[in-house]
Amino acid sequence: METILICDDERDIVSALHIYLSAEGWQTVKAYSGKEALEAVKTQNIQLILMDIMMPEMDGIEAMTEIRKFSNVPVILLTAKSEDSDKILGLNVGADDYITKPFSPAEVVARVRSQLRRYLRLGAAAVEAENPNLLTVGSIALDLKAKSARLDGEPVSLTPIEYDILSLLMHNVGTVFSPREIYEAVWHANPIGSENTVAVHIRHLREKLEINPQEPRQIKVVWGQGYKLEKP
Repeated sequence: METILICDDERDIVSALHIYLSAEGWQTVKAYSGKEALEAVKTQNIQLILMDIMMPEMDGIEAMTEIRKFSNVPVILLTAKSEDSDKILGLNVGADDYITKPFSPAEVVARVRSQLRRYLRLGAAAVEAENPNLLTVGSIALDLKAKSARLDGEPVSLTPIEYDILSLLMHNVGTVFSPREIYEAVWHANPIGSENTVAVHIRHLREKLEINPQEPRQIKVVWGQGYKLEKP
């Protein structure tokens, strides 16, 4: 059973997160400052950290920077919507993900489960890297021979069209494709009325591959231009 460290100076938030995570069968350790979190990671067997950014004594960024000196345990930052610069700083110094307050129990559980899978599968990652038929971008992996997809190691059911669109985007990370270009590449047909058709399939891909389809981390819209896949 995995143990998750919850760190926030607001005790109500710590209690709520404890309830969400305990209901899923995970053990929790509670901390109310960056210093307490740092001490907990040093003295206990922690598999994941949920940590607020704005805290007294030692904030979440400082605590995570210290933790990264001796541990690669996943860190999910808890942030306010106004803390965009802190989110970027946190990701740059070693955070694995972030959750924006106010958050839903479902999102917390989904993001924790995603990071735990990734962390616990680090040994399998080296084996996968040797597979020439495997294309991986962030949490998404395509088996080019089997024409199948996985998200954090778990199978995802895609239609042939969804697979082909995803394959196009994953083979060209960061490249923006217009709906017309996607339609021509995948359907091999005259792209009349392509915009709505492609948009529907992109929406389905987001629903299957993004924890929060309304705030996608990888499958992005470039307004007025098209779609692209980004590394998270």
